[in-house]
Amino acid sequence: MAKAFVLGAVMLCGLGAGIVAPALAEDTIKIGYVDPLSGGGASIGQIGLNQLKFIADDVNGKGGVLGKKIEIIGYDNKLSPQVTLVQVQKAIDEGVQIIVQGNGSSVGAAVESFVTKYNERNPGKAVVYLNYAAIDPSMTNQNCSYWHFSWDANVDIKLEALTNFMKTKKDIKKVYLIDQDYSFGHSVADTTVAMLKEKRPDIQIVGNEFHPLVKVTDFSPYIAKIKASGADTVVTGNWGQDLALLVKAAGDAGLKVNWYTFYAGGSGGPTAIKQANLPDQVYQLTEGFNNLPYKPAQEVVRAYIARYKSEPIYYPRLFNLTGMVFEAMKEANSADPAKFAPKLEGMKYATFASGQEGFMRKDDHQFFQPLYMSVFGALDAASQPFDEESTGWGWKMAAEIPTKDTLYPTTCKMKRPN
Repeated sequence: MAKAFVLGAVMLCGLGAGIVAPALAEDTIKIGYVDPLSGGGASIGQIGLNQLKFIADDVNGKGGVLGKKIEIIGYDNKLSPQVTLVQVQKAIDEGVQIIVQGNGSSVGAAVESFVTKYNERNPGKAVVYLNYAAIDPSMTNQNCSYWHFSWDANVDIKLEALTNFMKTKKDIKKVYLIDQDYSFGHSVADTTVAMLKEKRPDIQIVGNEFHPLVKVTDFSPYIAKIKASGADTVVTGNWGQDLALLVKAAGDAGLKVNWYTFYAGGSGGPTAIKQANLPDQVYQLTEGFNNLPYKPAQEVVRAYIARYKSEPIYYPRLFNLTGMVFEAMKEANSADPAKFAPKLEGMKYATFASGQEGFMRKDDHQFFQPLYMSVFGALDAASQPFDEESTGWGWKMAAEIPTKDTLYPTTCKMKRPN
């Protein structure tokens, strides 16, 4: 099993939209980071960039990978699929063969299709797409691509775990769904309805609402509908400002329900939960959180927050992604995607957050790992040392789902290059 890199085997730094970081050496490995760095998605994109910059600084300080330094070129996609494709082509024109993207499944689907077609038309010039957050199941099912690898659990995997947890909560009687109006949001809503109907047919779905992606600044009308429905529980796939502003509006309206989320830990989320006074009422399903009792990861968390005072390590999976990719490069003795991509297939890896084993499934290039349900509230400082956004509150363990219990079938029919 490949060993998890704590600080030394990860990958990115970047300076902003279309700005090329200074080359660290004449012989470098170029990586294009394509995510929102302006507009409504900027806060969540910047968190990823900061985290990756932190890790990359350590990698380069230790000599880089294969004796090469990492050169990061940041591209602002403004959370637009159309802008993204322009930026990906620009990256390729500048010699980038590794594209990293995560925020927005509509964006991710566009990148996946573009990279696949590009490689078909340009043999010998392979580009690989490393996905850390776009989780529409179609990306690793019917639209799966050899040139796409996904390190975040997809919607089906996450909701299987989340609804298994919810079905044990007998106090859940009425559920309201609210999601962003694009492919990912609809996938969350449809899958939640189907799984709850199967596992808890007594639960009433009293609302199923969609809203524009990162365009709503006042969620009070939506919260009014939730209050009027009599819901005791909200399930949402919202992320970024759409999650933080939704919870803020709930606090302003005095809505006291339980929340089940994937992304409540993102920028502004913890602050909104604390201000809404929702102790132990907001749950989040992730591949890790800062208060997991795993010493190697906690040492990195301390070093990270010493640099970014009010910011958590929000993407533990980025350590998994970059650690595995650099391990694959070393095994292949090459930074050429055509040579290192086969090394990723089936790779086992000790995950950053807990040290427990995960693996990259060859069939669909979906990474499987332990998942954790955590809840946000007051901490026991002795055993839970990390708060979020200087709120005094933090994430605490509610349930652990081992890797073997996250396995979910795929319909992928992988077409591999000759």
